[in-house]
Amino acid sequence: MLNGVMLQGFHWYTTGDGSHWDALAKRAKDLASAGVTAVWMPPAYKGFGGAGDVGYGVYDMYDLGEFDQKGGVRTKYGTRKQYLAAVVALRKAGVHAYADTVFNHRMGADAVESVLATPFPQDDRTRSRGEIREIQAWTRFDFVGRAGKHSQFQWNHTHFDAVDYDHARPSEHGTVYLLEGKQFDDQVALENGNYAYLMGCDLDCQSAEVRAELEAWGKWYLDTTGVNGFRLDAVKHISAWFFPQWIDAMEKHSGKDLFVVGEYWQQDSQALNYYLDRMQGRMSIFDVVLHYHFHQISRSYGQYDMRRILNGTLMKERPMNAVTFVDNHDSQPLQALESVVEPWFKPLAYAFILLREAGYPCIFDPDYTGSVYTDKGRDGNQVTIQMASHQFLLDRFLWARHTCGYGTQIDYIDHWNRIGWTRLGNTEFPRAMAVLLSDGPGGTKWMNVGRPQGSFIDITGHDKQAIVANADGWAEFRTPAGSISVWIEDDGKQAWPKGFVVQ
Repeated sequence: MLNGVMLQGFHWYTTGDGSHWDALAKRAKDLASAGVTAVWMPPAYKGFGGAGDVGYGVYDMYDLGEFDQKGGVRTKYGTRKQYLAAVVALRKAGVHAYADTVFNHRMGADAVESVLATPFPQDDRTRSRGEIREIQAWTRFDFVGRAGKHSQFQWNHTHFDAVDYDHARPSEHGTVYLLEGKQFDDQVALENGNYAYLMGCDLDCQSAEVRAELEAWGKWYLDTTGVNGFRLDAVKHISAWFFPQWIDAMEKHSGKDLFVVGEYWQQDSQALNYYLDRMQGRMSIFDVVLHYHFHQISRSYGQYDMRRILNGTLMKERPMNAVTFVDNHDSQPLQALESVVEPWFKPLAYAFILLREAGYPCIFDPDYTGSVYTDKGRDGNQVTIQMASHQFLLDRFLWARHTCGYGTQIDYIDHWNRIGWTRLGNTEFPRAMAVLLSDGPGGTKWMNVGRPQGSFIDITGHDKQAIVANADGWAEFRTPAGSISVWIEDDGKQAWPKGFVVQ
């Protein structure tokens, strides 16, 4: 989708009263009007924590809030009926729906099984810490509440390769138990020697029966929901060779191209590029490297060398496979991968992903709407977090992306704390644009906009005075300290963002 924009339509602390699917449905037209073209929806199936589960502790992927399991019928976000209605509402508004998909593990088993397993340290899966022994593993999933509807498949220990809990030894911690006859998956991240095991009951993708079930579920899900694509969770823990096969099967079944993005949480660009090579062009992944650049810049307060902002990023090295983002549900305050981009820098970071030609940008919903929530911090004390809404500027950036974000891009990423770029437009969208941002004292930069004597207006409202290019199409653009200005060509004919008045 040309100049598409994804919204991550939830966060870790999204209201859990079952109203979320209805709220997304009601927002569909407004999101489309603002310029959002796709919504990444949270996991829609029953987690082992029931209505309190964010969705990543997946229990039953066929239960979309339809069966009385794990303490109730609905999920955190609502019922199956509400979920399907939300997908319909989004698609009617012209917005694609992406399903969050967790293939790595299952949690909340219904019964214990006696199995033989070899213990390994959590931090080293290359050397065992003892001989094979019998353990009591929670690995049997009966799904009694669903009673075989949608699928007769039931998980048991033969479908998993490892667990991290022995019911007979509940006090034994820091151990991963590799089940008899199994091996840790290949083509996974090399952290801890082999990072196939993450949590819960780890699916054995070496098993043909497991792969067949994941394929059967995917086909059922496409037929049932009509989603346009998938966000795949924790892909670095799953054999890389599996996903091209699975995506091929899904696209063949649906008869159309599906957008697929994987979460490979790694700051090492070499690892990300290696993984994309294995995907054979079938999948995008999130630009985690760029996110950490934003995080570091926002905490450096002018001491970061902005000329390095693209170093090692997928935006630079694999732009066709990069989903760019500022923050998400894992990096937000109080979460396990907390790596917050500070509020003052967020508008600059969003301009960087929304107003450049490379990458598929993803907006984090609480950055758009704002949020207040409370949870325990790392010190164990309760903390209340207030995430500010940046909707005013994001709406203007979205407008600029869809009306002026076209044609040749000229970069001026050549200064310690003041960088910019221009877009020269094309035949259909002829207006030129110049973007200048600073993480330090602000200032000016000469940039070429290709419009001799052209007049430019800052749609952020940070600078009220128009700038006129010289006879060669160059102009000295301005930006305030620790801020951004987005200069749009004023041709006297075309519209401006809603609520914006040219002075």
